[in-house]
Amino acid sequence: MEYIVGAYATAPSAEGWDPEPESLYYQHLKSEDNIIGIEHPFVGKLHPYDDEWFLSNVSKDWQFVFTSIPGVMGQLANNPHFGIASTNEAGRQAALVFYLQAQQAIMTLNNHLGREAVSFLKIHTAPKISKNSTSSVTALQSSLETMLSWDWHGAKLVIEHCDAYIEGQDAEKGFMRLEDEISAAQYVNNKLNSDIGISINWGRSAIETRSTNGPLQHIELAKQSGLLKGIIFSGASDIEGPYGKWKDTHMPPAKALYIPSYAEGSLLTFKEIENSIQVCQPQSLSFIGGKISLQPNRSDVQQRVSYIKSLLTLLDHALEPCEISIS
Repeated sequence: MEYIVGAYATAPSAEGWDPEPESLYYQHLKSEDNIIGIEHPFVGKLHPYDDEWFLSNVSKDWQFVFTSIPGVMGQLANNPHFGIASTNEAGRQAALVFYLQAQQAIMTLNNHLGREAVSFLKIHTAPKISKNSTSSVTALQSSLETMLSWDWHGAKLVIEHCDAYIEGQDAEKGFMRLEDEISAAQYVNNKLNSDIGISINWGRSAIETRSTNGPLQHIELAKQSGLLKGIIFSGASDIEGPYGKWKDTHMPPAKALYIPSYAEGSLLTFKEIENSIQVCQPQSLSFIGGKISLQPNRSDVQQRVSYIKSLLTLLDHALEPCEISIS
């Protein structure tokens, strides 16, 4: 099987920038035949620390899925109205400027590799909903229409669903409901004959619903809409511990089969992975993969890679009858 890996979440640079272990980490990733690409964080520029380092260390054969969530969360820390779904027009326009910067980063990477290497850009329906900041389907539709007027150099837009705002419940992201994201994407796709999709992150759906049934419900809803493009497996926990209770900390999977690296208390069991795979009809997906972090984050490069390989081993076993290749 072939996977997209959210490598940045497991990387040594999650603890601070040091190019030497980061280079070794990338060398390990490039040696894994089943990793066909990475989910790459966009924070306002191509690489959070060093664009030239990044261009020199990525595989010339990788496919890339850019994710805007690190940059979006950074912007929200300074401007709670920031977001493409914001009813605050200045906040919405600030988000569009941010995504224009993502377009430029995609072009830079493509030019370096001499091909259209970025398959998808994951976009997010900020702002975090509160009594002071709100979002709307109409605002999101307007932003999507504007973004589709730009040249994305081969990348397709996909809305990654994060945990939605639920009154009375502490939110990690607190963005729009999946139903509203689907509604906006369908409206714009029908109007412009476009192909905006939806991506599900297992852990974030579990966090929103406080249940392992939540990811299955979200996968089914996105699948039935015809918009489901990808799924990324990230864990979560319903108990206090190093990864927190219902926190978006990209928890590794639970112990299963013979994997050497796992997290106690993770709700992302092998059975839950199997259940999700069965619901999503993986043959129809454009990408599938995983993203995990380590707590405490003090592992050496080999241990970090071991956690990634352990998750991919579980995906391999769950996907044995299927063949997935990124499109």
